[in-house]
Amino acid sequence: MSISIIGAGNMAKGLATRFASAGHSVTLASRDKAKAEAAARDVGNGVSSAPLASAAQSGDIVVLAVPYDTAGDVIEAAGGFAGKIVIDITNPMKADFSGLSIGHTTSAAEEIQKRAPQAKVVKAFNTIFAQVLQNGGQVAGRPATVFVAGDDKAARAAVIDLARSAGFETLETGALVTARYLEPTAALNITLGYGLGHGTDIAPTWQRAA
Repeated sequence: MSISIIGAGNMAKGLATRFASAGHSVTLASRDKAKAEAAARDVGNGVSSAPLASAAQSGDIVVLAVPYDTAGDVIEAAGGFAGKIVIDITNPMKADFSGLSIGHTTSAAEEIQKRAPQAKVVKAFNTIFAQVLQNGGQVAGRPATVFVAGDDKAARAAVIDLARSAGFETLETGALVTARYLEPTAALNITLGYGLGHGTDIAPTWQRAA
């Protein structure tokens, strides 16, 4: 599977590492070409870089790994992601990380879907820190859980397959509206990690009866 990751930060590089290690073809892209090139060199393992618009067109799945407040501009620069499965990993945190900038009646994922109406937006990977990705996608020796929300059933299934191929546990949460719950879950994780000193080698999980 070909995966285009839009972004060049720690989350983008961490996901690129996990997906490339699982045998996928991974391309990093950014509005800043030099940053994407540098990120691809950092990751190695066959990960390449490409201009934003061409990466958006070529990937079977596109990962939006940019700050939420820049997502609209990135979508426009990429051409709108028409027909693409787009994984939204963003969390709409306030600048001082004191809480979410939107929520309750909408979510970052739903707003991104509005900005890219012809894309199939799936919320996933937003509850996982970059450090967990660097640690093989595991916490305390166990796979981290990727929560998956989206309105398109086939798109959700594709993202679940991708996450599992990279060694994660998955939990399908239903329609994209459930991102309204996943984003506050991520905000709690950020508060625990940064605000209360638990560090970033943590992740929420979901326990099931055997």
